[in-house]
Amino acid sequence: MTVNDIKEKLNLTVYAGAAGLNREVTGGYVSDLLSDVMGHSSEGQIWITLQTHKNIIAIASLKELAGIILVQGFEPDADTQKQAEDEQIPILGTHLSTFEISGKLYNLLHKCCE
Repeated sequence: MTVNDIKEKLNLTVYAGAAGLNREVTGGYVSDLLSDVMGHSSEGQIWITLQTHKNIIAIASLKELAGIILVQGFEPDADTQKQAEDEQIPILGTHLSTFEISGKLYNLLHKCCE
């Protein structure tokens, strides 16, 4: 399943990095602590967070994450959007809570990959 498939099925907004929407998603990771994501996420995962600063792009690039989903209506900072465009890392958004979007993503990926 691609980031674009997830965007479509979960009705997510694309804030930046549309060039990377074809990336394959292997799972999800949920955390607002950058060191946790750096230490425990895996390549291909989509990261769910409320962090909006450009350091999220550095972590996503370092860990080769498929993309980032911002929750609760948070929007990325302007410099974060620019960095995401440069690195082709999709930043998506939702008004749902972390709990709600995590459950929906889990169900979507679980059905996809059974």
